Amino acid sequence: MKQQITFRQYRAMDLIMFNALLCLCEALITLGATRWFTGEPYTLSITPAVTAIVMVRWGGFAAIPAVLGAFVFCLVSGATLSQYIIYCVGNLAALVLTQALYRMRWKRLHENVLLALLYGLLTAVLMQLGRFLIALVMGNSLGLCVGFITTDTLSVLFAVLIVWITRRLDGVLEEQKHYLKRVADEMEKERTAQGFDFEQ
Repeated sequence: MKQQITFRQYRAMDLIMFNALLCLCEALITLGATRWFTGEPYTLSITPAVTAIVMVRWGGFAAIPAVLGAFVFCLVSGATLSQYIIYCVGNLAALVLTQALYRMRWKRLHENVLLALLYGLLTAVLMQLGRFLIALVMGNSLGLCVGFITTDTLSVLFAVLIVWITRRLDGVLEEQKHYLKRVADEMEKERTAQGFDFEQ
């Protein structure tokens, strides 16, 4: 008999998968940018996109990819201690959207494409705004603080694109308690239908 995993085990495996993928991609992208595209004024990070997905799936657990992605970026790019603080703490600003998701229900992201695009946009922009404010509080010049916003345009576009794509994939941009219940109900209906056909 197959041993079923618990909900906590499923959540842990899901978070490990997303965060492992995040760390690998973020490290490779940052490494490529720092070695081969040093003169480019823009940077690309998948952290906002992954955070947006995890926030729908697991709510506040999205703090993990938000901080972890920033940490990997800083580690690979050789950041200073102050930059670690700015990125890791600033990225947490995106978590204000957890309340919005709770109130409006994540299902509306599937019902309204513009709302889904806005969600991806806000996730990335709030991270930038958070970094801007933390940098400002730490005494950095206004010009330097603005740089935390203007250089991340590609990350915003990427987050919007990924949210648009994942809303079309079954079970990806979906609250996971609802997803597991939906799958269980579908399997039960299928078993019931098969049993009825067998009796006929």
